[in-house]
Amino acid sequence: MESIHVNLAERAYDVLLGRGLLGCVGEELAARLGRRGVLVITDDRVGPLYLQRVLDSLARAGHRAAPLTLPHGESTKSLDTLPRVYAALAAHGITRSDLVLALGGGVIGDLSGFAAATWMRGVPFVQLPTSLLAQVDASVGGKVAVDLPQGKNLVGAFWQPSLVLIDPDTLETLPERYWRDGLGEVVKTGCILDAGLFALLEEAAPQGRQGLMARIDEILLRCVRAKASVVAEDERDTGRRMILNFGHTLGHAVEACEGYTGHSHGEAVAIGMSAVAHIQEAEHPETIAPGAAARLDALLDALSLPRALPALPAEALLQAMSLDKKRAGDALRIILLRRIGEAFALESSPAFYARYLSDRALTRLTVIR
Repeated sequence: MESIHVNLAERAYDVLLGRGLLGCVGEELAARLGRRGVLVITDDRVGPLYLQRVLDSLARAGHRAAPLTLPHGESTKSLDTLPRVYAALAAHGITRSDLVLALGGGVIGDLSGFAAATWMRGVPFVQLPTSLLAQVDASVGGKVAVDLPQGKNLVGAFWQPSLVLIDPDTLETLPERYWRDGLGEVVKTGCILDAGLFALLEEAAPQGRQGLMARIDEILLRCVRAKASVVAEDERDTGRRMILNFGHTLGHAVEACEGYTGHSHGEAVAIGMSAVAHIQEAEHPETIAPGAAARLDALLDALSLPRALPALPAEALLQAMSLDKKRAGDALRIILLRRIGEAFALESSPAFYARYLSDRALTRLTVIR
């Protein structure tokens, strides 16, 4: 089992990564956090696969545990769902000496974390991510939120988990689309922080999912270590942590304009990464290493991730980007590649994307200044 320490001034915590962790959740919690009351929040797809195993482990270790199963899907991550979560917290007597355990993907992790952050002004919570996206990104870093119709994650908080438990075995049951969803964030991590991870993906991608699963422990470890280092440096997302949003400005806009029923998060981020790299290469070629955009495209293709922007109105996409959380006044911080493995932030505006959105042809890009 690997342990990665997330070194924060106010609330440091560990991320444990190892096969079989799902069956000893209770023992790990008891050893690290003591015996507590636990509300296990999951969804109706993950619950039938793993909930009973987690509840049995909690019972063996002497925890008082109760489950709450919610519908799967992005629509669950909303203000409308929160009253049901709060009602369960009240019904099971969860206090600040107890904890919330999120068993599922990014939707369950974000929603559970936000509920924990706001219940009694903050109770501890533990992440047990079961999707690739949640394991490599959403479960680490303490960003918790719900969506609004106007945009993704607009109502949220910074609330760090007390512990993260990652069991790669849960990926064996992950549907193909959710697998690709997570790969979008894995590629992002390689692009901005770890050229070695990017090269590993290039090497393994031709063997498909089987080839990637053969290297999954290393992939997860590199992703978690990379994110933990950035979060430790910038917990509140005011500086270096912004590079984690490479591909997200346009990606989030695509998700919002499709009503969160079209491209998944990772797929939308893939579209956003390719677009911004090509815009940069066309308008500011001196800022990006030659061939970086083509190399990114080749990897996205090998992983069956999309690059083409869907047929959405340019005005709607620009409006969605105007609500981006990285906006300060009229400025929008856009993350660009310097080379594979290194990124930087550019202070610009949604107009950075305007000609691309209207032309829809990467060969004719001219960015409006």
